[in-house]
Amino acid sequence: MLYRKFGKTGKIVSILGFGAMRLPTKEINGVRTIDEELSIKIIIRGFELGINYIDTAYGYCEQKSEIIVGKAIKGWRDKVYISTKSPLWQIEKKDDFRRILEEQLKKINVEYIDFYHFHSLNWQSFQEKVLKFNLVEEAQKAKEEGLIKHISFSFHDKPEYMKKIVDTVDIFETVLCQYNLLDRSNEESIEYVSKKGIGVAVMGPVGGGRLSDFPYLMNVFKEKYKNPVEIAFKFVFSNKNVSIALSGMNSLEMVEENAKIASSEEFLNVEEIRIIENIIKERKKVGEIPCTSCRYCLPCPQNIPIPHIFNLFNQYILLGSKKQKENYLKIGINETEERKKADACVECGQCEEKCPQKIKIREELKKIHKILSS
Repeated sequence: MLYRKFGKTGKIVSILGFGAMRLPTKEINGVRTIDEELSIKIIIRGFELGINYIDTAYGYCEQKSEIIVGKAIKGWRDKVYISTKSPLWQIEKKDDFRRILEEQLKKINVEYIDFYHFHSLNWQSFQEKVLKFNLVEEAQKAKEEGLIKHISFSFHDKPEYMKKIVDTVDIFETVLCQYNLLDRSNEESIEYVSKKGIGVAVMGPVGGGRLSDFPYLMNVFKEKYKNPVEIAFKFVFSNKNVSIALSGMNSLEMVEENAKIASSEEFLNVEEIRIIENIIKERKKVGEIPCTSCRYCLPCPQNIPIPHIFNLFNQYILLGSKKQKENYLKIGINETEERKKADACVECGQCEEKCPQKIKIREELKKIHKILSS
């Protein structure tokens, strides 16, 4: 496993971080639930392979992620850094910050959190939550008491606002943002905050799975790289301003494979990146929806499986497979299945308010239903 300095925090972190948002599930009496035993086994295997940074959040995995991370971390607490997040959307007054933090400490069963983020921060929530309720002071107070070691934020907004946030208050030590082959919009801001000494961790290095099946890449690089996932990770690792790439791993095989990639010092060279840029430009022309399957848009009041439908559509336009049409038409045909097709959308807009990618979900659902149901 390779390691890098994490900004000016003084910490040395593994370039591969464990994202505990997509933990494996199992079915019990017809209901999907988190497979706790397997999740812990996978997380510990990651630690054994050298991962020393794990990222969770208050609401991940139906609020079970923090609990599972807490169980997995036993015996590893002095070797692994824990990252979690304050759910800003649940903070309605200043005292809520401390109340939720104390709840999280109990759930994870630790005395302190290494990296505590203001979750899904954008310019609006920065003003209406962080500044309005003086959460900067609350975070600093928690840090002085030893409950937080480093104050951070996860970012979902236009790149220029990342710069504006770190220039407005001088408390942030690390940032978590999206960055991958398909979305390099934060690249300049990453360089900017890195020069200020702020450690950078990135989410979605494989584009929420969109880069895991990319035949065009393999047509070009099949003799050198094993699969598109390896290329995607190596692209992120090639950026020296990035310290950590988080991966939402949900199988032992995935942990083994990703750890192997993160142990190689051979990253992409300038010519390879140039070739990939041209391939990506062609891919974007077909109208792929930039959904990362984060599931923030769910639950949908009409039981529309939005990320699943977006994935079917992306696979359909990228690979031209009729199977994706067939899979779409199967949604809701079983009387026991509550899921509905895209035409069930009543345009309430709840999903768009929560989407970090700012996707015009209602418009996309209309378009997708017209294409996949024809």
